[in-house]
Amino acid sequence: MNAPVQPLPTADDVISAAGRLAGVAIRTPVLTNRALDERLGGRGLIKPEVLQHTGSFKFRGAYNRLVQMTADERKAGVVAFSSGNHAQGVALAAQMLGMPATIVMPDDAPQLKVKNTREYGAEIIFYNRDRDSREAIAARLASEKGAVVVPAFEDRHVIAGQGTIGLELADDAIAHGFRIDQVLVCCSGGGIAAGIALGFEARGQHPDIYTVEPQDFDDYQRSLAAGQILKNAKASGSICDALMSPNPGAITFAINKSRLKGGLVVSDHEARLAVGFAFDKLKLVVEPGGAVALGAAISGKLPTVGRSTAIILSGGNVDIPMYIECLQTV
Repeated sequence: MNAPVQPLPTADDVISAAGRLAGVAIRTPVLTNRALDERLGGRGLIKPEVLQHTGSFKFRGAYNRLVQMTADERKAGVVAFSSGNHAQGVALAAQMLGMPATIVMPDDAPQLKVKNTREYGAEIIFYNRDRDSREAIAARLASEKGAVVVPAFEDRHVIAGQGTIGLELADDAIAHGFRIDQVLVCCSGGGIAAGIALGFEARGQHPDIYTVEPQDFDDYQRSLAAGQILKNAKASGSICDALMSPNPGAITFAINKSRLKGGLVVSDHEARLAVGFAFDKLKLVVEPGGAVALGAAISGKLPTVGRSTAIILSGGNVDIPMYIECLQTV
């Protein structure tokens, strides 16, 4: 894999991003739940990014990237590629800032994500996950339009925006006097995990941070263990549509390889159980890809007894048939 082509984001970049997002992004709360604590044998701290604008953490990074564009760049607009959550984040941020947005989306993307992306004013170009290169399509469109490509995770400003989640968790721990021993983060390309690690660093905190991925798409777990970037053999085949990136990003891996404790993997069945647990006990709507961190916790993928575990619920954009299927698993 190629080395990063831009400077790595820092803890100071996360602090700057928090200033740009203040009053724009939702400062999501930290929730506790008795049933979750009993299940873990410790303390569970839920960070519900399902309550963020567009129902996903992705708005944070998208807005932090787009708001820094020049007036000329804004006229030409942006191009992004995403299965749906980054798509919606970029589309809404572009709408708020008055610029055009084109999103390259897989043709099997959840219909809710397609619908919402369109409603935020973006143009959508579809591609086939198994046959087409979304990066090549986005590059061509950007060249034709003179637009800026906004990657989902391979961008220092996007990563810094996602890092405000870690900053908020660290600040809440300081303000309310609780500790955070470990953090479970839903993972595709690694941008949110990298940002969260930097966010905690900004406050001098260093909890154990784990990526959580769906089975057969565990490139981050394997890459962290190997110390080098490894790819997935498959491009599709999980209900966790948001977590099927082919490999870790060069920028994100450069940050994460020395900061993360490791990676965890859950099956689609365990992701379904987590969606059902969130509905039944937390009273929150979570999509399968946004629930894998919770799935790892309640399925016993790491020790939680006597520990304080922060769990990121990263997205809640799920089609009704898939949601019903998950609830019927409980």
